[in-house]
Amino acid sequence: MSIIVNLDVMMAKRKISLNDLSDKVDITPANLSILKTGKAKAIRFSTLEALCKELNCQPGDILEFQNDN
Repeated sequence: MSIIVNLDVMMAKRKISLNDLSDKVDITPANLSILKTGKAKAIRFSTLEALCKELNCQPGDILEFQNDN
């Protein structure tokens, strides 16, 4: 089982760049890039909340569970 990060999809839908989003949610571009590429091992609820607020979406729009069975 794995968690799929769809942050890049939401960013494309909202037409916002990585640098613009990182400025608005106060996350370094490097850390946002790690999250966007799905290489992050964890995300803080405060970060997820800030992303959802800025992208006007729900946590389920950014994170998806995929069963590998």
